Amino acid sequence: MLLLGLDPGLRNTGWGVIETDANRLRHIANGVVRSGAGPLADRLLRLHQGLTQVIAEFQLDGAAVEETFVNRDGKATLKLGQARGIVMLVPAQAGLAVAEYPANTIKKSVVGYGHADKTQIGHMISVLLPGADAQSADAADALAVAVCHAHHMATEQRLEVVG
Repeated sequence: MLLLGLDPGLRNTGWGVIETDANRLRHIANGVVRSGAGPLADRLLRLHQGLTQVIAEFQLDGAAVEETFVNRDGKATLKLGQARGIVMLVPAQAGLAVAEYPANTIKKSVVGYGHADKTQIGHMISVLLPGADAQSADAADALAVAVCHAHHMATEQRLEVVG
């Protein structure tokens, strides 16, 4: 099963693809879609096009997105929300189920601590996905989202078997 993890951002949206087979995880690919500068509509379009290209490259079975937090700058939060809408729309358009996880849940799932920093996440991604060379902190965060989703899916499947 191939899972896509997405770390939304207006400037840089990280993405990571992993393969999960029972309890085994394997790194497939990762990267960042950069929206560049310019009018917001153009940046959102570039984000949509970049993510569409990523999804077309893989035969994905599911996707997961990190929930964003609200910061003090309302204008920036609104722009991030628009980018996050694109990040959720593109996999849904491709027919993928899209799960959402809070940042603390992702960090607990990967590092074991809900307030881990980016360095700790990057280190644990290299441990959990040997050979994974995350292109940036955004890509490492996206791989963490995919790992979190894989863990939650495995737990749900075990509960279905027991129930």
